[in-house]
Amino acid sequence: MTAFVNHFGFEFKTGLRNANQLFINYLFPLGFFLMIAFIMPQINPAFRDTMLPAMVIFTVLASNILGLPSPIVESREAGIYRSFKINGVPAGSILSIPMITTIFHSLIASAIIIVLGITVFDGLAPVDWPMFVLLTIITALTCGTLGALIGVISGNARATVLWSQLIFLPSMLIGGLMMPISILPKAVQPFAALLPTTHAMQAMLGLAYQAETVFNPWLSTFVLLVSTFLAFSLAIYLFNWDNRNNARRGHPLMALAVLLPYVISMVYILSAS
Repeated sequence: MTAFVNHFGFEFKTGLRNANQLFINYLFPLGFFLMIAFIMPQINPAFRDTMLPAMVIFTVLASNILGLPSPIVESREAGIYRSFKINGVPAGSILSIPMITTIFHSLIASAIIIVLGITVFDGLAPVDWPMFVLLTIITALTCGTLGALIGVISGNARATVLWSQLIFLPSMLIGGLMMPISILPKAVQPFAALLPTTHAMQAMLGLAYQAETVFNPWLSTFVLLVSTFLAFSLAIYLFNWDNRNNARRGHPLMALAVLLPYVISMVYILSAS
């Protein structure tokens, strides 16, 4: 337990000292929030009603999907995990530490955004604060486990960029962050269910804000929870201690199984429409 706490403390401080991680965990999401908070309400005044959940989800997404995978790959390439294996450190602990520290950083940045959003930019506060906090943590865990899985299956740091952008870019376009799911074309709405941001946004709006949603918010919450369990389980199973170790327990394509809850939700939405 002491080793776990010490490792966590080291990783947490690294997230503040390392320029790349400091940028992706704090400067990028906070800078983007300030830009959007000044511009979007002028274009769409209704954006203030969804600004807080949208920017919190964006912060969690950016930190965990864009920032978490590369350090995992770099540590594996440097042979750090090989030394951990020699000293008997389990794969679950190796993945948990960077994931938890990144989640902590994203939650700190989210708290700053919430305070600024309400006090400075007149953002609408949630009706149910405990539910909002709970859903924020669930969303962070979902994105954190997905980020860890991307780091595990990526052969190099360049590959992490590709896999991360396959989630990040569609999330920005049709994930409900910048514009409501309801204004998307009917044919596109079911495909938005393939993205974790869509379910996070629908869950927050429906349960924390008690607003009308396109998707069932409880279904979206369940999808996030199942995705978290699948992603972390797959990350541990597919974990490779060393790039030179060819005895991987499963093919990296097995990671696509994490899409199952999203695909099932899409099929359910298509059948219900």
